[in-house]
Amino acid sequence: MLLLLILGIVLLPKASTLKCYECSPDLSGSCKDTEKQCPSNGFQCGALRVTSYAGASKVSDINMTMCVLAERCVEGSLNFGVSRTVMTIKCCTSDLCNSQPAPAPAKSTPNGKKCFRCDGQRCSGTLNCEGNEDHCITTTVGLGDEKMTMKGCASQLMCLGSEIAKLPGGIGVGLSCCQGDYCNSAISTRAGLLLLVAPLVTWVMFS
Repeated sequence: MLLLLILGIVLLPKASTLKCYECSPDLSGSCKDTEKQCPSNGFQCGALRVTSYAGASKVSDINMTMCVLAERCVEGSLNFGVSRTVMTIKCCTSDLCNSQPAPAPAKSTPNGKKCFRCDGQRCSGTLNCEGNEDHCITTTVGLGDEKMTMKGCASQLMCLGSEIAKLPGGIGVGLSCCQGDYCNSAISTRAGLLLLVAPLVTWVMFS
């Protein structure tokens, strides 16, 4: 009986992984879909949309496709007050099912949570978090030779160590996340990811 079980396991064909479209935008924001075999059964096909705003004005709207871990198929946003970047995603579980773009971000409203925001060199202003932004954040942004502290709100997704933001010419800096109103008044006790970030984050990708 044990021998039959071992033989069955050995002879069982490996479960095939999903085949998904993959498209990572170049500096111009354009790309061409290619087919990619996902690395394991824990992946789904995903269509990701990253929309950035300066105030109420939309400044970029980037679409991409990829294999994505099922637990990473969640939406999130990064909000500094003067700029906000929103990720929407649509995942599916059949071969090459991610040919259609993710939906545009829904209009968000304040959720009652409050964090500090920066205005120039002062970081004592109040930012009303929106949507599913449940963390306060502190980061340092590199602008040429200058560095500037920025504070704001973020969704849990943005505080996961496996997330990577990419911005041409950006500088890798530490993003600290914490939970609780105004908890980002000092250095957070919870370290986040290494993030390439600027006041207007152009796109965010899964590693």
